[in-house]
Amino acid sequence: MTDRVSWPPRGMLFGVAAALLLAAAPLFLAPYATTTLTRMLVFGLLAASLALLVGVTGLPSLGHAAYFGVGAYAAGWFAKNISAGAPLSLLVAAAAGGLVAAATGWVAVRARGVFFLVLTLAIGEIVHQAADRWDSVTGGSNGLYGIPATMFGGEPISNVGLLYWYVLLAFGIGLAVLWLVARSPYGTALRGIHDNEPRMRALGYPTSLYKYAVFVIAGTIAGLAGGLLATQQRLVTPEDLGFTTAALALLAVIIGGAGSLWGACLGAALVILVRDTLGPTLDGHGPLVLGLLFILVVYLMPCGIAGIRLRRGQRPAAGDSGGTGKPAPEPVSVGGGASR
Repeated sequence: MTDRVSWPPRGMLFGVAAALLLAAAPLFLAPYATTTLTRMLVFGLLAASLALLVGVTGLPSLGHAAYFGVGAYAAGWFAKNISAGAPLSLLVAAAAGGLVAAATGWVAVRARGVFFLVLTLAIGEIVHQAADRWDSVTGGSNGLYGIPATMFGGEPISNVGLLYWYVLLAFGIGLAVLWLVARSPYGTALRGIHDNEPRMRALGYPTSLYKYAVFVIAGTIAGLAGGLLATQQRLVTPEDLGFTTAALALLAVIIGGAGSLWGACLGAALVILVRDTLGPTLDGHGPLVLGLLFILVVYLMPCGIAGIRLRRGQRPAAGDSGGTGKPAPEPVSVGGGASR
């Protein structure tokens, strides 16, 4: 018996409803809450780009924040010294993130498992040290401050609500690119590499080239997210591309469910909520709460938030598994493959 297919699909209805709620949020939220939601969108785009590597391709990276930070510095420097016009700084940020990912990815993707994890960590630390010591460009340990407000039509985007909508638009474009990549035949090949790379290589797929390409794509979107950080925060520091940011992004992916783009966004929102909203009220014990949250997710929801559907016996929507129609992602091990 064939399953009845409803139109429009549930995934599409969910996406439209989520987009409408996000677009209307500034009309009902206080300025501080709107600013917090803006940070969630920025970090959500970073987490979604990492999910393309971790869950779809099986490349767990601990250096992904490097491309995020490079994009933030590039956007901030461009806005401060050349032009703050929208969306030029975001384009510069995406290009910078992609270029650095292209320069480092060709070496990184040739490693596997724990070696890939350690190599990306080393890349992240090298970029972090470069940002900390290149005072003339990055401002050193003080960071790059005094970034002007983004200009649109000759007017600065200083209103919290307008800035949120600007970030939301860029977030939607970046997420759409990731979604299209995950749904494409190329994305299906990436999942094949994730499941059994030797078999894909035996079938004639240039797996190293495929992994290199997705590494650059993910770095480009991470750079775009960094540009949004500079736009919203108007300050970039070396910590924005350090290990802490990379670890929080990976934590968001695990909480949301590796391989699910919307799950990674929800995980990022939860991380920002605990870190920026609940953390200050807990006398500095925010990291402890994040650690406890991670332990609970690993034991109670090994497939993350996106895997809750399968526990109810439902078939996942196309967007849950990157749009391939396959089951929701399995837990990802440190070695890069799914744990069986």
